[in-house]
Amino acid sequence: MTVMKGWMAGVLLATALLAGCSGGGGGFSDRGRTEATSQILRYPINTNPTTYDPAVVQDGDTIDLLQNIYEGLVGWDENSQVVGILAQSWTVDEAGTTYTFEIRPEIKFHNGRLVTADDVKWSFERATEPGLKSETATAYLSDIVGLEEKAAGTAEEITGIKVLGPRTISIEVKKPTPYFLGKLTYLVGAVLPKESVPADREITQVSEMVGTGPFKVTETIRDQITKLTANADYWGGAPKLAGIERPVVKDALSVINKYRTGEIEMARLQRQDIPGIQREAELADQLKKFDRPAIWYIGMNQIAYRPFADRRVRRAFAMAINKERIVNELMGGANTPAYGILPPGVQGHREKAAAIDFNPTEAKALLAEAGFPNGQGLPPLEMFFREQFADIKLVAEAVAGDLKEHLNVTVSLRPLEWGSYLQKYNAKELPFYHMRWSADFLDPQNFLSHMLTTNGPENKFGYSNAEYDRLCAEADSLMDWEKRRPLYEKAEDIVLQDAPWVPIYFQRDAELHSKRLSGLRTSAFGHLPHTTTELTSGN
Repeated sequence: MTVMKGWMAGVLLATALLAGCSGGGGGFSDRGRTEATSQILRYPINTNPTTYDPAVVQDGDTIDLLQNIYEGLVGWDENSQVVGILAQSWTVDEAGTTYTFEIRPEIKFHNGRLVTADDVKWSFERATEPGLKSETATAYLSDIVGLEEKAAGTAEEITGIKVLGPRTISIEVKKPTPYFLGKLTYLVGAVLPKESVPADREITQVSEMVGTGPFKVTETIRDQITKLTANADYWGGAPKLAGIERPVVKDALSVINKYRTGEIEMARLQRQDIPGIQREAELADQLKKFDRPAIWYIGMNQIAYRPFADRRVRRAFAMAINKERIVNELMGGANTPAYGILPPGVQGHREKAAAIDFNPTEAKALLAEAGFPNGQGLPPLEMFFREQFADIKLVAEAVAGDLKEHLNVTVSLRPLEWGSYLQKYNAKELPFYHMRWSADFLDPQNFLSHMLTTNGPENKFGYSNAEYDRLCAEADSLMDWEKRRPLYEKAEDIVLQDAPWVPIYFQRDAELHSKRLSGLRTSAFGHLPHTTTELTSGN
């Protein structure tokens, strides 16, 4: 989600970082490969995984790791289409509200037990347990009849999920929902064995990290590494890799240096590193670029900073931020300026929606009209952003500079460790922030309704507009895209003009891939589980 969902929304390749780790002590294998280690894929994650529990994970970096361990009924293929994972097939009734899934035969958990329909129901109900405090269970599964009641503690089970046989389960949704299967791909729907997994608290121990995925967890060392080994009994066939190592690397330069020395096989780059890589003949052909259905934006939280409750203040801030200069000059044009909410690749994307244009003169007038001439009278303002990413810091600094130059508003910059950032975000405590949302599925609902309606699961900033809510609710309930499209367009224009967000840019990832790497599967959301990935011999 994205928060950083996303995975991606959706799912994104976790980026790099491993400060102060070396050789055996830091968790890396030796640079010299042996036959036993030649098929261990090493690529960094830029911070400690935020969780090892699929029922609570929110960020794309951690999802990229966990998707190799846990699986749900459905997932994504290389064409970004929903396909069966644990489910070999499904049907939908004539009303469009009941999905009946047939689980593949002979699928085993990592503990060796066969998966049953009872495990599916138990896993969904576990995700709603109060002890887990899951932000994602109701966010992605609330369409299911009875799930909200179970999450609220007013029901003992999810009445809309019924076990019809050892491998047959039905899920009833409240109304026809065109994007329901897309929601079901999110890891909160992963199927777990109740004998190995805690029922009412978060997974924390390696012995509890039991799924059905192509890899098993063998070791986790905080601030150092997570190690996975291939699941030889995987239902889709044993992976070609022997294992995966995800070292924690907290410095972008260290990532590139470790790639150069052959200590890692994949690395996500910061924008400022790309020109140098392109000039190196040895590395230029190893540079890969991926457009992602993700938006980076500036959020204005009227709960934590009361002046943002005034539409004029939000619009003034939006008019004072020069996104074209930020993206095209400061960031070198590596990404695309965002003139709407919906990224390319998401249904309904428009090249130019009703985003507010840069207009510092009008911005000053609006701020004065709101009672804060030349910025006077505004309470102190802090801008939060995720630490250790040069691109994120660059945008935050540029936004603060624009606001000082054009509105005389001083913004203090507050980088935060990712886990702490997410905690404050979920608690609605970030007054002003730079963040990303990446698609979980390629439908406008995942952005416009999920993020920005009054009761949207990701509305952590207090925005509310009754007409916007009405348009989204109507569009969400229709199955015909041509009827949905104009409703979402009207809604998107309203929210852009109300400016609870300032869209900055749509994301493009740049990564280095070793020449030894082959068989990597990818979708719009990010890299898929490493079922076919392998490492060839040589350099």
